[in-house]
Amino acid sequence: MLGHEYVPIGIFALIALSFPILTFFIGRFFRPHNDNALKNSTYECGEVPMGEAHIQFHFQYYMFAILFLVFDLVVVFMILWVQVYLQLAIAAKVVMMLFLLLTLLGLWYAFKKEDVIWI
Repeated sequence: MLGHEYVPIGIFALIALSFPILTFFIGRFFRPHNDNALKNSTYECGEVPMGEAHIQFHFQYYMFAILFLVFDLVVVFMILWVQVYLQLAIAAKVVMMLFLLLTLLGLWYAFKKEDVIWI
């Protein structure tokens, strides 16, 4: 049987799990329900929409964005790593070099597949 010391944790978990659900259902009663064609149309800065809202983008744009995010994270890790480089153990330096190696292997793979070549 669970001890009474876990009761506050259970109460907190119950409140934490029920709060988003309750606010979602309570919000349904208070929000306005006035649907019209203008409200359900595609938003284009207040202008009347023209043409189709679904436009196909090249895959290269998404691949470029993903690679940008990956290397942005690499730069953040490198800045933090360089600041404490002299205090790090050999194992930490090896792990960071392995991280850089895997990142460069990923970039090499992307170039090999020509995912970063623009049309």
